[in-house]
Amino acid sequence: MQFKDKPYVLYVAEVIYLEISEIKKKNSNFSNKEAINAFIGNGTYKNISSGKFHDDWLKELKKNNFIDLKTNKKIPEETIRLLKIQKDVMVKQLIQFPDLYDTKNNLPLEISQRAFEHIWRMCESYELWCKETKQNEYIQLNITD
Repeated sequence: MQFKDKPYVLYVAEVIYLEISEIKKKNSNFSNKEAINAFIGNGTYKNISSGKFHDDWLKELKKNNFIDLKTNKKIPEETIRLLKIQKDVMVKQLIQFPDLYDTKNNLPLEISQRAFEHIWRMCESYELWCKETKQNEYIQLNITD
């Protein structure tokens, strides 16, 4: 089977997914939930949640006149617009606060729960795309099972 190009909006999902998979590999006793919680607040999370990930990516695309270097095709304006919207959503959903837990009962605050759920959905989206394109070898967390 020929490899299927992933939609640009899944690139950040793939980055998140692979990072969480790595955390889980390094901590074999971690559940998916624990691996996601370990991801929240790390360097990659901060890069994405601050908008820097998308800013750097869009700057690189602009430098190349929005030509995809893998395919040598022009990236449609609509796709660029969607990536900017995605950046805004990520910043809002993954908002950073110094203490995301209620210190009395160590339960996540609503804002951290929202970040956790957004990360979970990103991982789920990536896995669903892998399944849809029959690239099951990329599925490592089995979130959609």
